[in-house]
Amino acid sequence: MEKRKRVLVKFSGEALAGNNGFGIDTSILKFIADEIKSLVMHNIEVGIVIGGGNIIRGVSAAKDGIIKRTSGDYMGMLSTVINSIAMQEALEHTGMEVRVQSAIKMEAICETFIVRRAQRHFEKGRIVIFAAGTGNPFFTTDTAATLRAIEIGADMIIKATKVDGVYDKDPNKFLDAQKLTELTYDRAMDDNIKVMDDTSIALAKDNNLPIVVCNMFAKGNLLKIIEGDLESCSIVRNK
Repeated sequence: MEKRKRVLVKFSGEALAGNNGFGIDTSILKFIADEIKSLVMHNIEVGIVIGGGNIIRGVSAAKDGIIKRTSGDYMGMLSTVINSIAMQEALEHTGMEVRVQSAIKMEAICETFIVRRAQRHFEKGRIVIFAAGTGNPFFTTDTAATLRAIEIGADMIIKATKVDGVYDKDPNKFLDAQKLTELTYDRAMDDNIKVMDDTSIALAKDNNLPIVVCNMFAKGNLLKIIEGDLESCSIVRNK
């Protein structure tokens, strides 16, 4: 029997806000839920991490010194729980079985993260959403996503963004920006190419976890990539 593929998909919180720039756009939730459902229907095990930037970012909350950075980061973690619950509802609306696991105990609304329990959910065909980052301040949700991907033994981490891959400079600002379809972890860090933050990339490198960057708004993109079509994305891995 062929081993089922397991992936972790990382969405930014800002993506959920749509054109509003804040809050949650339920039409985007529905689109993402349909995309994730198509993966499950193709026998792929899916973990999800969602950022919280559509509600609050710890760095921004703490920028003038009134709110301590640690408190700001905990506020950011709580915003990821809000987004995770919203995503759970959207996925359940499509008929999927979903569990939210939080790095911070919140028994009234979700499970606490336990890797063995998460593994069991995957075995039963459930989607698992990992909330509250790593549970520690000073770590991004990118780092949390990479950590969870490694812990659950994911075959890859997919960073679903608003662009179709990694560029050598910002394609929204520079017309001559070149898409990098494949690059090494070292190049991403040495050239300061913003795939993820350096902690995430170093963690992925140490565990040989491929990082895929793609456009989350291209219908069917996630499934194509997982099935091996890498033309519409960029991938960071060892050569």
